[in-house]
Amino acid sequence: MGWFEALVLGLVQGLTEFLPISSSAHLRITAALAGWDDPGAAFTAVTQIGTELAVILYFSAKIGKILRAWFFSIYKKDWRQDPDARLGWLIIVGSLPIVVLGLLLQDAIDETFRDLRITATTLIVFGLILLVADRIGKQQRTLDHLTVPHGLGFGFAQALALIPGVSRSGGTTSAGLLLGYTRAEAAEYSFLLALPAVFGSGLYKLTDIGKDGAPAQWGPTILATLVAFGVGYAVIAWLMSYIKTKSFVPFVIYRLVLGVLLFVLIFTGVLDPGAGPHI
Repeated sequence: MGWFEALVLGLVQGLTEFLPISSSAHLRITAALAGWDDPGAAFTAVTQIGTELAVILYFSAKIGKILRAWFFSIYKKDWRQDPDARLGWLIIVGSLPIVVLGLLLQDAIDETFRDLRITATTLIVFGLILLVADRIGKQQRTLDHLTVPHGLGFGFAQALALIPGVSRSGGTTSAGLLLGYTRAEAAEYSFLLALPAVFGSGLYKLTDIGKDGAPAQWGPTILATLVAFGVGYAVIAWLMSYIKTKSFVPFVIYRLVLGVLLFVLIFTGVLDPGAGPHI
């Protein structure tokens, strides 16, 4: 991987990680259209560390309160009903599905799920799910209403994002809307819930960089991660402001158009579903 390729993929990662349009799908599609090798699940996982560092910076005050309350709740009974302590425990609960499924489906994540036909399908299907959730969700609940079953619901939705095209933020936000949470509250829990999963996945996949026999491209990977951090922070700030007054419909339309276009490129022979372009 060259420096220019890393710069482009870092920009794509930062721009798409927090929008409900699937960053892993965009990394995969960008590489295919440019004629580059598939950056792979390992590269995606490592560069996501950059975007999650942006989450830590943006929500630093909230995360600090959660960590403090959660720590005290371990050995102080009176802290266990604190809302921030509960949220800390429910982030752990919500992280369990992706940990289990991520380990069980590791080979499929690295190979089968990266087929562009699957990506096109999930872009369309989960775009429609987001549309339904945005339209019928009551949007009355806040994170103070979060329960263990709801946390697991968010968690299973997050685990679906192991398939490129689903979107971690799109899947978890859709689940939150269907459970009656407001757009902002669902998005905030989605961002917080991603922290353990992404950092765990990124650190786990570090050893896979260069594993295919090629020299480990640490310089370009670090560049992509730093770019993703800077761009990702700006996107979080914009999105949290946007969803307070506007719907997810523009993202749904984008997903549908991209999914259909991807199918056209595949079935006309322009793109090989397992590799890059033929032309």
